[in-house]
Amino acid sequence: MKTYYYVVASQRFLLEEEPIEEVLRERTRYYHEQEKEIDFWLVKQPAFLEASQMSEIKAKCPQPAAAIISTNAQFITWLKLRLEYVLTGEFSAPSSEISNALASMAPVS
Repeated sequence: MKTYYYVVASQRFLLEEEPIEEVLRERTRYYHEQEKEIDFWLVKQPAFLEASQMSEIKAKCPQPAAAIISTNAQFITWLKLRLEYVLTGEFSAPSSEISNALASMAPVS
């Protein structure tokens, strides 16, 4: 079981109002230069929010939500400081309620 850290916000805020694409592109470039494995993912309508332990977070976050999930707590802390209207937290997976940390509830288009 791994610990995953996240920032979650409305999709509109995270994907349209913030230049998050640029931040993630720059982070990806840096990881490639350092030959470091990618340890963060952008997930629309993250399934982990459906777990009972996440009910409070889901209730606070405008829907549909989007999350940046990482195994790197420092990266999530940095994002929290950079982004204003996000919620943060952590969870462990796989578990009985969260079988796949990166699963999405978004319909496949």
